[in-house]
Amino acid sequence: MIDILVENDAEAVAATQHLMSFFQGKARDWDAPDQRLLRHIIPEDPKRVYEMRRLIESLADTHSWLELRREFGLGMVTGLLRIEGRPIGIIANNPMHLGGAIDAQAAEKAAGFIRLCERFRLPILSLCDTPGFMVGPDSETQGAVRHACDFVSAGARTTVPYLVVCVRKGFGLGAQGMAGGSFSASQFTIAWPTGQFGPMGIEGGVRLGYKKELDAETDPQKRDALFNQLVARATDMGSAASVASLMELDAVIDPVDTRHWIAQSLAMVGYS
Repeated sequence: MIDILVENDAEAVAATQHLMSFFQGKARDWDAPDQRLLRHIIPEDPKRVYEMRRLIESLADTHSWLELRREFGLGMVTGLLRIEGRPIGIIANNPMHLGGAIDAQAAEKAAGFIRLCERFRLPILSLCDTPGFMVGPDSETQGAVRHACDFVSAGARTTVPYLVVCVRKGFGLGAQGMAGGSFSASQFTIAWPTGQFGPMGIEGGVRLGYKKELDAETDPQKRDALFNQLVARATDMGSAASVASLMELDAVIDPVDTRHWIAQSLAMVGYS
């Protein structure tokens, strides 16, 4: 129920002023962190997690980031920031909770925030790093399907600029939800070199898609070797560079250039 939690009255006043500033237009004066830091936030090992909030703070204008509803829907980070003075709403997956999977609360949180941005005409930046929507009986008892559909619908109905940056995982329908319903419907859909795409998580997809071939190999060592070979092939096919070569992404960019892409894209549609 709490959007911003503070310790005292002084912090409450400061937070309110910060929040209201996003609805006063573009800031004339702004500064930004060293963007080269973005190259080092995503670990090389795809099994290691990182702090998405650190990435957001490094991307945003200095001291502009304001998170909303931090303690609700832990799998989704939502808040407001500025890029070259322009106010923007942001949704981002949290890889430190369920590996970034979108559960019922995360979907509900994102849908509500997207509608908030639409109501106040704020562009939306989506930082995608998700293995997809959370599935299973426990998820279904929370109404995950209904909330997931509401999330995708909210994104698809937006009329404000919707910008998508895939920083790592972009798997399944969850990635499409983060993209406002479709990678081709957003203002732009770009990826960092660490981006990886597919209908589902690579290792799980290999186990399901090649179950007969793996079961047919009786030698455990040869089965492991075959599995690793198939995973490597699927990883290469789902890499950001490979997917971009099929025209499914607008570009694969150096993380340092992310702010430039956002600012130029918004300027092109009148958010200058």
